[in-house]
Amino acid sequence: MRSALLIIDIQESFRRRPSWAAVTNPGIAATVQPLIDDARERGDLVVWVLHAEPGTGNPFDPINGHVRYLDGLEPLAGEPQLVKTSANSFTTTGLQQLLTTEGIRHVIVTGIQTEWCCETTTRVACDLGYDVTFVTEATATFPIPHADERDLPYEEILASPRTLPAAEVVARTEYALNGRFATVATVKEALAR
Repeated sequence: MRSALLIIDIQESFRRRPSWAAVTNPGIAATVQPLIDDARERGDLVVWVLHAEPGTGNPFDPINGHVRYLDGLEPLAGEPQLVKTSANSFTTTGLQQLLTTEGIRHVIVTGIQTEWCCETTTRVACDLGYDVTFVTEATATFPIPHADERDLPYEEILASPRTLPAAEVVARTEYALNGRFATVATVKEALAR
């Protein structure tokens, strides 16, 4: 069965935010590369997704030049590149049409943020009938501030006992997805499929 590797939002925009100092996987580009190499070798579809927020002036606004892949990640000619403006990779991109046209029934999810765009894409993919492998090790995320503290300076967010540590964010995502919306896998397990 031909699969699609989804590379979601592994982009420079995140490195431009103070939260990058607390990212769970600063070397995510290197972590994802073996999956890219494997997908290409197998003849699987490699789909690149970027997140954009035009007109916001933030690091996700294309006008600022940060809506681009992290250094070390490079799509090959012919690999689909999609730009989304919603949390999941389906709603604003035509991804479902692409996967249907290519005969894909299995997707492998990687990217930034574990519990946000990656998890949301996984849930939608499952609802659409795809078999999903969620490679947590090939995702990255950040501590989550309490709703009342989101506007604090980032150092205070990290110091707050109300902030949800990134390890707990990752664990919660795995509990929520595994065996329900996806099969959670390590890079090694995904490569051995």
